[in-house]
Formats: sequence, structure tokens, C-alpha cells
Amino acid sequence: MRELISTDKTIQFMRYRMPALILSALLLIGSITSLAVNKLNWGLDFTGGTVIELGYQQNADLGQIRSVLEQNGFNSAVVQNFGTQRDVLIRIDAIEGVNAQQTGDQIVAMMRASSSEKVDLRRSEFVSASVGDELAEQGGLALLTALICILIYIAIRFEWRLALGAVGALAHDVIITLGLFSVLQLEFDLTVLAALLAVIGYSINDTVVVCDRIRENFLKFRKYSSEEVINGAITDTMSRTVITSLTTVLVLLALFFLGGQLIHGFATALLFGVFIGTYSSIFVASALAFMLGISREDLLPPEIEKEGEDLDQLP
Repeated sequence: MRELISTDKTIQFMRYRMPALILSALLLIGSITSLAVNKLNWGLDFTGGTVIELGYQQNADLGQIRSVLEQNGFNSAVVQNFGTQRDVLIRIDAIEGVNAQQTGDQIVAMMRASSSEKVDLRRSEFVSASVGDELAEQGGLALLTALICILIYIAIRFEWRLALGAVGALAHDVIITLGLFSVLQLEFDLTVLAALLAVIGYSINDTVVVCDRIRENFLKFRKYSSEEVINGAITDTMSRTVITSLTTVLVLLALFFLGGQLIHGFATALLFGVFIGTYSSIFVASALAFMLGISREDLLPPEIEKEGEDLDQLP
């Protein structure tokens, strides 16, 4: 062997596999619990309704705004600051039989009548409940289709232990990312769904690179244990992983801080997804394959007996 695994430059990743897997298990349990209890904070794209963004010249009094809405029958309205204390976001659920455009115009008129200062209408969006249900269904189908295609690809490409590790890492990333939005009650809309699909692609790409190198090293080196081979493979790909992650994070940080509120959820999901995807490709996919007993013999092609070989061995 070319002194790759035996040198001090190899990082002993598998030595920390148990603490990493315990951390992942805790995160998964917390995410699943939050998804079951708190659920996701579905955005207007999925629930339907009216979203209005207003701009005030001074800091807005959210309590007064809620009081005005309740007095006019909008008891379920969600009122919150949007970026600054002068920007207000009002979200009204879809009301059956009521025109969303008229609802938006009515709310804007109420806010202007109840305020002594000028109130600017920044944004007004309307989505019907039927359209929201259709978007939720189509979004779920898109997510499911992507996962099925990736599972088929992984099952064909890798030996079953590596395949299970890759699939486990992918499920790990998706569940924990959804858990983040559930715990923090961040709005989950179509842009976040698109980011989740991008996280799936990023995560599986990183995992495939690591698994490919593990397979290559198992076939190339014979004298080393599975732990040493896996550590060497992850160390080999570490520079590529770090460079890819850092360049991606730099772009996402720009989107997060400068991209505006409309893509804030998209940037948040991708930022978290890049970190969790990098972590899972190192400590989840590889650790699961190692704990399942991956070895060089599992990756060797099956021996094919030559025709007539048994006859040649006859006395």
C-alpha cells in the first residue's frame, strides 16, 4: 500500500462513530417528535389564503393591528413583523365563499383607517384552498419520485451494505431538515420544498463520492482492516468535500443575508442541508456500512468457473 492509511495524516473518523450515531439518533428522535406534535408551519402555497405585507413609517403596534382585525371578524389572522419593526406581515386563512382579493383590499383599508400615519402596501398574495391542496399533493409526489429514483440508482450501483448506508444518510438528512423547520416553526412553502429537493441531491452526491472511494480502496488494498480502509477513503475525499461545501455555503450566506425575505426559507434549508449532508456522508453512511460488516470480500466480483475446468482436474 502507498502509505495512505498507515500514516498519521489519516483521520480516524470511525473512532468517533458511536458518539456521532448517538447524536444523529437524538436529532432524529427530536425531529420526529416535533413533526408529530408541532407539525410543519405550512405556508400560504399549501394552505391557501391571503398574505399582505404592509410598511409603516414608525414601529408598528402589532397588538393594535390584531385588535382591529379581531373587531372585524378576522380572529385567526396571524400578525408578525417582517424583517424590521416597521414591516408587518398579515396572513389570513382562506374563507370559503369569500373572494380573496376583496379580503385583501378590506384589510388594507382597515389598517389605513386605524392608523394616523401612511401605510404602504408592499405585497399582496392570494392562493385558493384548492390550489394549495394541489400544490401540496404535487410537491409530495415530486419529493417521493426523487427519493425512489435515487433509491433505485443506489441499489444498482453499490453493494447492499454501502447502499443501506447511503439510503440511511439520505433519510437522516431529510428528516432532520424537516425537524428544524418544525422546531423553529419556520414557514414551509414551495421555495423550501425546492430547497429540500436540492438538499437530497447534494447529500446523495457527497455520499456517492465517499462510497465510491471506499469501494475503490477495498479493491486496491488487501492488508488493512475495514476501519483503516474506510478512514483512508474519507480522508482522501475530505479536501474535495470541504472545498465543495465552503463554496456552496458562501453563495448561500449571500442569499441568506442579502436575498430578501422571499427566499429566506430557501437559503435556510439549503444552508442547514449542506452542513447536515456533509456530516452524514462522513459519519452516518460510512459508519452504517462499517457496522453492517462491510469487507473486501463483499466487494470482490464473483468467481466464474471456466468451462471444462472440472474436467481438467479429473485423474
